[in-house]
Amino acid sequence: MLEIIAIVISFFFAMNIGASGAAASMGVAYGSGAILRPRNALILCALGIILGAVIGGGEVVKTISSGIIPSSLISIKIVVIILFSATFSLFLANLLGIPLSTSEVTVGSVVGVGIANQALYENNLFWIVFYWVIIPIIAFGIAFIFIKILHYFKITEKYAFQGKIITYLLIFAGFFEAFSAGMNNVANAVGPLVSAEILSVSKGTLIGGLFVALGALLLGRRVLETNGKKITSFSKIEGILISSTGATLVTIASIFGIPVPLTQITTSSILGIGIAKSGTNVFQQKIVKNMLMVWLISPLISLTMSYFLVKLFIEADLYTIFVLASLLLATVGALSLMKASKQERSTVHEEGGGI
Repeated sequence: MLEIIAIVISFFFAMNIGASGAAASMGVAYGSGAILRPRNALILCALGIILGAVIGGGEVVKTISSGIIPSSLISIKIVVIILFSATFSLFLANLLGIPLSTSEVTVGSVVGVGIANQALYENNLFWIVFYWVIIPIIAFGIAFIFIKILHYFKITEKYAFQGKIITYLLIFAGFFEAFSAGMNNVANAVGPLVSAEILSVSKGTLIGGLFVALGALLLGRRVLETNGKKITSFSKIEGILISSTGATLVTIASIFGIPVPLTQITTSSILGIGIAKSGTNVFQQKIVKNMLMVWLISPLISLTMSYFLVKLFIEADLYTIFVLASLLLATVGALSLMKASKQERSTVHEEGGGI
């Protein structure tokens, strides 16, 4: 019974990965006008994901399944806990239309289990987090410098490429990014199943790729709109830069089995272009602030949840459960008070009075 639950959660997680990864892969081509219909963008995304998962998804699967905590810790119950914790965080982000790193929530869930059992490969985790930080910075820097050079020499699409050629190049770059998403992100859903020997690596990447692709088709529209049109406007030549940079960096990471945040890499490139063109005003947009906040708290949410569930269902540690529940209530209460205080200050400012 638990094995069936684990498989169901894994495939639901895979569908949510597809919904989130859709923006990172084809959002640029859609936002710049190379692909006019969102449905066509999502179909190309789905095809790229399947190919990437089947051809090159195995190395990251191995990292997720045994590179962060000892594989001896993985049982069916632990698999369910890891997948449920990661899926919960990602599903909330998809409901908000916020592009979220599936690698962060998955690794956060695995780390939570490792902390609860005091068994964690700290050195491997350090390097994973290091790459989470440095690769988006590299993507940001490449985009920023490229746009500055482009504007300095007054290079425009009119002189750089013919119209149809640049459109085809952008669509190919988006497809390449979807391919890289399949290589890197499918492992987040099926890695725990492989670790528990429920699926082999080859079957896991194939089936996981199919469900990630299905998620992109059915659930990817809102996140596609967010990354494509709600952060900043960009031309087709800028879109080629964004997609090709993200795809190249993620593909290289995947070859070495490193789970990296594709969505953050792509969004960092978009932010680099936005700042190069408009300055830091891009950070004033609410959607950017929301994304930065979700990026920070999402791995902590999945980590805390998996730790809590291990203490509850595996160890029955009521003391720790009480402490975590108290901390959660205190946090929610503090946030509510902050919101009420902010609303009161706004009322005083607008109406000249208060309570």
